[in-house]
Amino acid sequence: MYLVTGATAHFGRQAVEALHTAGHPVRALTRNPERAGLPQGVELAQADLTKPETLPAALEGVRAILLVLQYGMDPAPLLTAAREAGVGRIVFLSSGAVVDGVDVQPDVIAQYHHDVERAVRESGLEWTILRLLFPAINSLTFAMQLAGGHVIRAPYIKASFSAIHELDVADVAVATLTAGGHAGQTYTLTGPESLTQDDQVRILGEALSRPLTTEDLDPEPVLQQMSAFMDPAFLGALFGLMAATVGKPAEVNDTVERITGHRPRTYAQWAADHADDF
Repeated sequence: MYLVTGATAHFGRQAVEALHTAGHPVRALTRNPERAGLPQGVELAQADLTKPETLPAALEGVRAILLVLQYGMDPAPLLTAAREAGVGRIVFLSSGAVVDGVDVQPDVIAQYHHDVERAVRESGLEWTILRLLFPAINSLTFAMQLAGGHVIRAPYIKASFSAIHELDVADVAVATLTAGGHAGQTYTLTGPESLTQDDQVRILGEALSRPLTTEDLDPEPVLQQMSAFMDPAFLGALFGLMAATVGKPAEVNDTVERITGHRPRTYAQWAADHADDF
């Protein structure tokens, strides 16, 4: 049995569906099973990572866990319960912002994921870490603007990302959960090409058959506005990561292909797959 946390959110949901499609027994951990909306045949486990007493039943018979965490969540209760339940393997979906070799990270996003990675490595379980930085699904934030026009207004329009399709993340997760040879490995996952936000909007416009354009905004007012309803430290870290990529090609590697046997899906494929979301 394979357990997926964060099973009703992005990445967790796709991993559950990929495991199920491949014929693997999968259990989805969720606080609200009645609202899960997962395929028939997926086992649902009602549990809460913040309530350790709910975890032993969810972990019964589990051989490996895909750990997908909401930012800021403490993994310790699950790691302790997994060790006590005899779970053999854990795969953690981490951030590409983590800098190796230092304990003090450059920002709160990197620090949180670095600390969870360390907890996973010290858990006593066989572990694999998957790092990604800017998933293609981030582009769904454009949808609200496109409902009212054809212009995407955002800071750092010239920032470059090797955006990865969430289905490729799921494919790598399935491979590292179910196959040998990945213990003690840390993999950085990328898409197949480096694209600026401007490039992404152009490609998205082609998929939607709409003449989309962009407007590069001053980051500071946007940061101040968003800080009214989001964690300022988290936003500052996110904006810093984007600023660092302006004018620089994003890293592109062959990790997805090496692990899954297929080339990563392009951003154009992601846009076509999500056209209805816009």
